[in-house]
Amino acid sequence: MKTLFSTNIGRLRIIAFLEGVSFILLLFIATPMKYYMDSPAGTKILGPIHGALFIIFILNALSVSVEENWKFTSTTWKVLISSILPFGTFYIDHTILKEIQKSKEA
Repeated sequence: MKTLFSTNIGRLRIIAFLEGVSFILLLFIATPMKYYMDSPAGTKILGPIHGALFIIFILNALSVSVEENWKFTSTTWKVLISSILPFGTFYIDHTILKEIQKSKEA
């Protein structure tokens, strides 16, 4: 767990998780509450939180991409696209980010 906080790729994994959770909550809980129950409080709270996490994720992904010399066509675009797909950041964390972090620790 300590390595998650001490490396840039670890911090990106944490941000990816938080961004993914905020997106799922916004998409599947807050938005239906707004339109079907006429209760916009969830989107008013989660919308800005998700927006901030999204921007932080994109900036950190680009930073890690430059630091790790990722090829745009093979890694960077997948990580960036994952942030706009439901459950995308969880998939990318499991398939790409976790493996990169393991290889850095070895």
